[in-house]
Amino acid sequence: MHQAHRARHHRSRLQPAAALQPSQAGFSQAAAAASKHSRPSVAAAGRSRGRSVVVHAARDFYDTLGVPRTADKKAIKQAYRQKARKFHPDVNKDPGAEDTFKAIGEAYEVLSDDNKRAIYDKFGEAGLKGDAFGGMGGMGGFQSANPMDIFESFFGGGFGGGFGSMGGQDARMRPGENETYELQIDFLDAVFGCKKELEIMHLTGCKTCTSSGVKPGTKPSNCSMCQGTGQLIQAVRTPLGAFQQVTTCNRCEGVGQQFTPCDRCGGDGRERETKRIQLTVPAGIDNGARLRVKGEGNAGRRGAPPGDLIVYIRVKDHAELRREGIDIHSDIEISYVDAILGSLVKVTTVDGPVELKIPPGTQPGTTLLMAKRGVPRLGANNVRGNHNVHVRVSIPKQLSSEERTLIEQLKEQQAKMRVGPFRF
Repeated sequence: MHQAHRARHHRSRLQPAAALQPSQAGFSQAAAAASKHSRPSVAAAGRSRGRSVVVHAARDFYDTLGVPRTADKKAIKQAYRQKARKFHPDVNKDPGAEDTFKAIGEAYEVLSDDNKRAIYDKFGEAGLKGDAFGGMGGMGGFQSANPMDIFESFFGGGFGGGFGSMGGQDARMRPGENETYELQIDFLDAVFGCKKELEIMHLTGCKTCTSSGVKPGTKPSNCSMCQGTGQLIQAVRTPLGAFQQVTTCNRCEGVGQQFTPCDRCGGDGRERETKRIQLTVPAGIDNGARLRVKGEGNAGRRGAPPGDLIVYIRVKDHAELRREGIDIHSDIEISYVDAILGSLVKVTTVDGPVELKIPPGTQPGTTLLMAKRGVPRLGANNVRGNHNVHVRVSIPKQLSSEERTLIEQLKEQQAKMRVGPFRF
């Protein structure tokens, strides 16, 4: 009986809602713990039949931004600006920076809105989520916005990144697609650079609807599905908590508008055309390199910036020369007589034919260096590589009678010059 009395006494402590003031009727215990008059955390566990209930305090958005509860909108905005720059995931690579960045965005979203802030100040975070009203009232299930969208409203997306799972870039400002082009050039054009005229085909703004995609004489309206945002936010509850899934609106394709499409472009706001452009290929470029031509890709939809043209370089092989980085390699073949006596030979280089001295006694497989006859370094034309000449010595398989006589005489001469106990 004593235990039953304790259980009744315990339950009476968990049922104060009916006795509260009208303005607080319906508070859950979690909302009361999250209010500004409660203690920072509550770990009171009431044990009933072996089960324990643990209640944690909600986050303090004021502490998250580092501002007092009396802070005005200007101070809140300034605090968000400073912290968002500091914890942006593209700048701060510390563990937890991304979670902090999200928390900062949620705090700013609430405290910068007068209605949400009033509910938060009175009921805590539980009031925003509807928990303080039995899951039926409040904000109808608070859904925080994409933290990257809040950040970009301040800085215009200047950090160029974001979280892949946090929603895409606004389709209305998404740049046009990149176009590609494969350019084949000669070996020497790659060494010293050249200018090429390219004929490309890409999408440009429709002249009939001035890139809007809207049929002239008609006006667009906000998409009825996404209410003009271009995105759909769906709350997904899992055992780990509630998550938000942001997807592009499939009705307006992220544009946020519905309209009668232009007859010429079909509503895309773009049409395909052929264009000639001049491309400067820098000296020292190598096979497989890519050149980016800004703004020569496809036009963006409805006034968005165009994409780029990516030019892939393919270099033709040379009949005599090979390239390794900024060095050139080639082979020459000399007679055994020239290898013994030495000679002058003409070598094909990137600069044209050049005479090369073969020193007496050159051995087969010798590499002779021609300094600064190689390829200019890309971006530093005053620096050039070398030309390596690999020497092959030709040994005849058959000799004339006169050549054989001379070789035999040379052999006898060498035998006479040998010294030592061994003679052959």
